[in-house]
Amino acid sequence: MPPAYQVIARKWRSQTFDDVVGQDHVVRTLKNAISRNRIAHAYLFVGPRGTGKTSLARLFAKALNCTGGPKADFDVNDPACLAIAEGSHLDVIEIDGASNNGVDQVRDLRDTVRYAPAQGKFKVYIIDEVHMLSVQAFNALLKTLEEPPEHVKFVFATTEPQKVLATIVSRCQRFDLRPIPPALIVERLAKIAKAEKIKITDAALACIARLADGGMRDAQSILDQMISFCGGEISEPDVLDVYGLVAAEKITALAGALAAGDHQKIVAIVDECDADGRDLVRLLSDLQAHVRTALLDAIAQGGRSNALGGEPMTTEQITRLLDGLREGEGAVKLGLAEKINFEVTLLKAVEASRARAIDSLIKELASLADETPAAAADSEKKKD
Repeated sequence: MPPAYQVIARKWRSQTFDDVVGQDHVVRTLKNAISRNRIAHAYLFVGPRGTGKTSLARLFAKALNCTGGPKADFDVNDPACLAIAEGSHLDVIEIDGASNNGVDQVRDLRDTVRYAPAQGKFKVYIIDEVHMLSVQAFNALLKTLEEPPEHVKFVFATTEPQKVLATIVSRCQRFDLRPIPPALIVERLAKIAKAEKIKITDAALACIARLADGGMRDAQSILDQMISFCGGEISEPDVLDVYGLVAAEKITALAGALAAGDHQKIVAIVDECDADGRDLVRLLSDLQAHVRTALLDAIAQGGRSNALGGEPMTTEQITRLLDGLREGEGAVKLGLAEKINFEVTLLKAVEASRARAIDSLIKELASLADETPAAAADSEKKKD
């Protein structure tokens, strides 16, 4: 019987600290804490989905409970590490905060904390989505979290830190995981594709990275789906068709039409994207990212940029264009007529970018008013 299929996101989960992508600041701190024997009793990993919170928690548990540990450079084939990776280690307890959010479950946890480890040196409690715990459950955990037994370590993970009680956060060392840069996602996906014997173009990899929004797990899941759809060869049009994305060239063309105020071209591109079944909400998001790049370029260039094509635009004009696109998000996402709302949002953004700010006009008029009396006085002196 062939081995059961394992999805790429699980098969390629980080097995050592060196495998972790895009979170060097967290990895360095944890490795130093282990090597210097400065291991805290509670850690809080915060970050968007798919950035490695649970993976880092498991790696930390491996480092603590590996043979001869704690040590950061553990052997992945160590029986203790293999047991933790498989979820069968008796001293590494993973708890889903969403389904174990009651005070009774936390009281049970509080009771089991007192017992010594069965296999390793430490009992490690990994609580995922910890923000889902009720206030009563949080309060039941406070005392144990502040003064746990020497053999107990807590690792919490959450995507919504603002929902975690401040009294819990203050008892933890907090690590903020960042969205993973597209370049690092592309690099990891290329490595996976090569190992899986999949041919994939650079444009397709860049497209997947754009779609993943900084989440490595999302990127791996998308790659998995594309392999199922395409087989052994994946190109950019395949990704665009499956996920309703718009090609980068067309986003550039649309941004250029916005900058030029070419209403006909804007409507024509939107018609084409809609006819091809593209996701207009996603297109609006990608368009905002493109305009933001131009805004950053204008700031770097001292107030003007031609990154959108055509005539250079001022920082103020690009800011107003971006603000107009942002204001239309709600209507495009939730409105009944998505295409109409999208077109109106683009046209409004164009008009906003061409309008002058009232405060800048007032400043100009004020400076003119100040100059006029001085000019009149000079002319009177000349007459005398």
